[in-house]
Amino acid sequence: MISRLTGKIVERKDNAVILDANGLGYEVFVPASVFQRLDTLALHDGTITLVTYHYFLMTPSSATPVLVGFLNDLEKEFFLQFISVSGIGPKAAVRALNCSIARIAEAIDAGDTAFLKTLPGIGQQKARDIIAKLQGRVGRFALIPDQKVKPSAVPEAGALKEEALAVLVQLQYKKPEALDMINRVMARKSTIATVEELLNAIYAGSAKG
Repeated sequence: MISRLTGKIVERKDNAVILDANGLGYEVFVPASVFQRLDTLALHDGTITLVTYHYFLMTPSSATPVLVGFLNDLEKEFFLQFISVSGIGPKAAVRALNCSIARIAEAIDAGDTAFLKTLPGIGQQKARDIIAKLQGRVGRFALIPDQKVKPSAVPEAGALKEEALAVLVQLQYKKPEALDMINRVMARKSTIATVEELLNAIYAGSAKG
């Protein structure tokens, strides 16, 4: 199992980075609370060391290795506690941890369901489950110095369009055609928040056509 990885950040995605470690490119998913602090801790050439959680995403026909990265062991330990709650897997936890771990731990210890419900993917019942499972067990994580991490914002429409356009052009679509596809979907669905959602909606529309 890969528990620590040192490499140079060569690409950034919505919730992941590609790390070049001795010529091998590793995709490492990172919570927003980690993503926003990568630049402050990376060396001048983009090299950084991530503590990693390594698991296999199981499907009926395959087992895909997945890495989740953190800046220290304490963040990883909190992540492990978080995914011990029934119904919260690693993918959901990466999405949910969009503000400082100290603040989330504080809310859990205080039984603050209102705050926990503001985390992406966490509803009323899940917030209650988190408190029932972890309250009284995560106080030490609230002592992590607050890094003043801002909750991750939804990417601007312009940025989404540019990224989606780049993908479609790589797939041999003409630029005017690709722009038309993007604009038609975004006119219908104003709630699209990621490039993946936008491309899936474009595919769904073209399949119907």
